[in-house]
Order: sequence, then structure tokens, then C-alpha cells
Amino acid sequence: MNRLRPHSAGFALGMLIGLWHAFWAGLVWAGAAQPVMDYIFRLHMITPPYKIAAFDPGLALALILVTAIIGYLFGWIGAVIWNRYGAGATG
Repeated sequence: MNRLRPHSAGFALGMLIGLWHAFWAGLVWAGAAQPVMDYIFRLHMITPPYKIAAFDPGLALALILVTAIIGYLFGWIGAVIWNRYGAGATG
């Protein structure tokens, strides 16, 4: 099996999660987040309990950066674990 480069895996996952949260921040900015959130809760048969707050650019940037960093760490750790236990494992 192929080995993964931890930096590449971390970067890919960090970008994916960061972009996902940038999309969410865009929905909040556009005023479209509340209907989306309500719909997702209803799909799970949950009465929507939350109200979306007003858009705050500083919080949006923090959300994107923090989630991208966490995504990077998870991707990096996942690649290291994969290389240690998955890439060379034989069954």
C-alpha cells in the first residue's frame, strides 16, 4: 500500500475543512444560514434549537483558521498513523 506524506494529507484535510467553514461563514453573511440549519436539524428529526447570530468578520476568520488548523493536525496525524500501521501492514 502507498505511504502518505503527512504535510500533504494535513494540508488537504485542513483546506477541505477550512473551505467548508468558509462556505458556512458565507451563508451567515448572506443571511441564508438559518434556513439551512433548520433544514438540517429537521432532516435529523430534531426541532431546531439554535438561532444564527449576526455575521462578525473577526469570528468568521477565527472559525476558518481554527478549523483549518485542526483539519491539518488531524490529516497529519492520520497520515503518520497510516504510514505506521496501514501502509506496510500485511494481512
